Amino acid sequence: MEIGMTLPVMEPDLWERGAATLEEWARAVDDGPFSSLCFGERVAFDNPHALTLLGAAAAWTRRVRIVTTVLVPQLHEPVPLAKALATADQLSGGRLTVGLGVGGREEDYRAAGADLATQTMAGMAERAGVMRRVWAGENLTGATLPVGPPPVQPGGPPLLVGTMGPRTVRHAASWADGLAGVTLDLDVAAVSGLFDLARTAWADAGRPEPRLTTSFWVALDDGREPGWARTQVHRHLRHYMNWLPAELVDAMAPTTGFAGTGAELREVLSRLADVGCHEVQVIPVQSDVDLVHRVAELAGELAGSGR
Repeated sequence: MEIGMTLPVMEPDLWERGAATLEEWARAVDDGPFSSLCFGERVAFDNPHALTLLGAAAAWTRRVRIVTTVLVPQLHEPVPLAKALATADQLSGGRLTVGLGVGGREEDYRAAGADLATQTMAGMAERAGVMRRVWAGENLTGATLPVGPPPVQPGGPPLLVGTMGPRTVRHAASWADGLAGVTLDLDVAAVSGLFDLARTAWADAGRPEPRLTTSFWVALDDGREPGWARTQVHRHLRHYMNWLPAELVDAMAPTTGFAGTGAELREVLSRLADVGCHEVQVIPVQSDVDLVHRVAELAGELAGSGR
């Protein structure tokens, strides 16, 4: 099983530390045993613009795949979005994987001037189809030339569907290449069930076996004081989930994500490997690059164990 690392793009102190923090993280991830460098999209928030960050991430790295977890295609016109992603694939030398999701925040749709009626699986699938046609070289605009550049990867970057539920999995089996999953409560049995459903749905659709990934928030206990790691998760969720009532976030915080020791995290990762997860993408709840180095040690240990 591979381990990816997410940039701290949703951290409240990111801009206080400075944009150089993102480059420091990207280079540390690229130098480590990680398989991918990941980041997601929001509009009505203080995170970096995802499509702009793709170009920087391509320049800062040489080895790891760059994964969007996730972009919401309904927030963009599909042809310019296809152009931007093909450009990122070119700049990265064919290292781009695109996770797509419907997006659960109406405020992002409003901020982007997007039609809320498109906030559906069908709306996402339609735009994925348009992008693939652009990447195939079809002239969809009636212009003198098709919209380019062509992506490095034949057919375009792999498309993963962002999901936590069975309905999304079944709907995406006809067009997606796999799952960009997330688990809130680290229920490995539930993750395994979703993976089984995906394998069946992709087989029923006559598709190759899907790529199965999941992600979760991580805070590692540093021995400062009891409960410190869980407090970090809670702080992050309060900032990131700002569109939800605070009392709901407070109720979720004690059981959402991972807060514990390195040994405990290694056990969770091992259990996910045992259910056939291809990649776990760690989501940080801090902007200190020390987390990259600590998780790198665990990733190296797992690789050494053959898991």
